[in-house]
Amino acid sequence: MRCPMILREWGEKQNPANKAYFVASLLWLVLLSSGCSQPAATCYQQPRADLSGALAYAADDELEFQYPLPELGLKDYPEPARFCKASRGSNRKYHAAEDYHLPAGTPVYAFADGVISFSGRMGGYGWLIIIDHPQANIYSLYGHLSPSRWKLKSGAVEKGDLIGYLGDSDENGGSAKNPLVTHLHFGIRAGQRTDYSGQGEWRWMAGWIKPCPSDVGWLKPSQVITGQEIPPGGFPEPEGSLFEKWGEELILSLFNVGGGLVALIYSLKKKKTFISIFATAMLALAGGVFSIKGTRGYYALFAMAVLGLGIVIYQYLQKRNEEQGEGEGREAQEEQGQQ
Repeated sequence: MRCPMILREWGEKQNPANKAYFVASLLWLVLLSSGCSQPAATCYQQPRADLSGALAYAADDELEFQYPLPELGLKDYPEPARFCKASRGSNRKYHAAEDYHLPAGTPVYAFADGVISFSGRMGGYGWLIIIDHPQANIYSLYGHLSPSRWKLKSGAVEKGDLIGYLGDSDENGGSAKNPLVTHLHFGIRAGQRTDYSGQGEWRWMAGWIKPCPSDVGWLKPSQVITGQEIPPGGFPEPEGSLFEKWGEELILSLFNVGGGLVALIYSLKKKKTFISIFATAMLALAGGVFSIKGTRGYYALFAMAVLGLGIVIYQYLQKRNEEQGEGEGREAQEEQGQQ
């Protein structure tokens, strides 16, 4: 009974602004905690399907899928990360793809007809390429490619088209100090890239995630390749609430856009041009970061940055007009004094 009384006394002493801030902070914590995914209770590493005959699929135009490399690359590395392999340690995550180990410079091919929906640098992937395959309602992910070698950046592709090369250990997501073993991180997921957010455990470029990958739409690549079957209507997308899929991205976008809007309104009311300049710069910076990370909120952030730039220009012109008016007023007073 004591806690409600303390909260009531605290509320009576606070002004409305502090109350609003407290409520907003609580809401933020609730949203943030609800968006935190826990590791899957049961998720087991899945052995690869038999790929011994997969290289022949490339020459058969009747088949939908092919292996994305010229060699299998399955024996040279003792512990390749298989689909749903669990990471070590208490913060358990699962591998949402299959890794195929071949030397740097090995060509990488489109595993099916499709359209490149992303091609660019992406954090721990080095160079990353995503291809949408609407005919099967899936997209394929090719990670740890070479940024320094030739690669496709856009356009439609056909099964077997060259899209890039495996990267060296210091450019494929690794560095000279911390090299990464050369390999292809190959993922396949139900749906198209734009069906998923750029943040959170449902993110479209995920490599290791807390939920079981098969629960959020990721498919075992070797099974898709060897199965050569597309369900009627394509592979079904995973079930999940709007907040599960988009919650973290929505929160980050709203937080940044809302914060920028409040700062711009405050700068207008108080005529603080430096606040407008700072807010505009932060909005543009956040938009750039969101864009690099593939988060859609960058559209709104860039739009707010343009608005902020307009406000800065308006405040500058307004201040200049005021200074001119004050100068003219002083000159008029001086002329009257001389008369």
